[in-house]
Amino acid sequence: MINAPEANSQGQMGSLLVSFFFVIAGVVTLYDTTGYTDRDSQVFPQTVAIILIITASISLVTRFLKPSDEGGFGDGVWWRRCLLIAAMFLACFTMPYLGFLPAGAIAFAGGLIAAMHDRWSVGTVLLYWVSGAVTMVAFFSLFKFVLLVPLP
Repeated sequence: MINAPEANSQGQMGSLLVSFFFVIAGVVTLYDTTGYTDRDSQVFPQTVAIILIITASISLVTRFLKPSDEGGFGDGVWWRRCLLIAAMFLACFTMPYLGFLPAGAIAFAGGLIAAMHDRWSVGTVLLYWVSGAVTMVAFFSLFKFVLLVPLP
């Protein structure tokens, strides 16, 4: 059995390592964008990389200077986390083959099932699925027809 101080130090170390990993991931992404030939294709990844570096650095410094008693992943149900990650990966891998909307539906369904803690009712299912469909079609329309982004 792990005693409380040891568990907290493990959570503290894990949080520091995850923050450091995201700083490194942001730096690698930022470096990768220097090889893009089209300046317009650099803007979004560079912006996200800079925001990732800044927020992960803030997390790293604050967690290092002011350790927290809470560490690690906290309380929760492990299968919900696994389902969300699996749904996101499945959506990413199927998007080139199925298209934007079906892959978005996979990600939405996995995220909805993972996040739903209340009882399911017919009204709740209809409300969530209709609002999810409207949101996905709105994003599809925005990217395809307004921003002219080529989608699979």
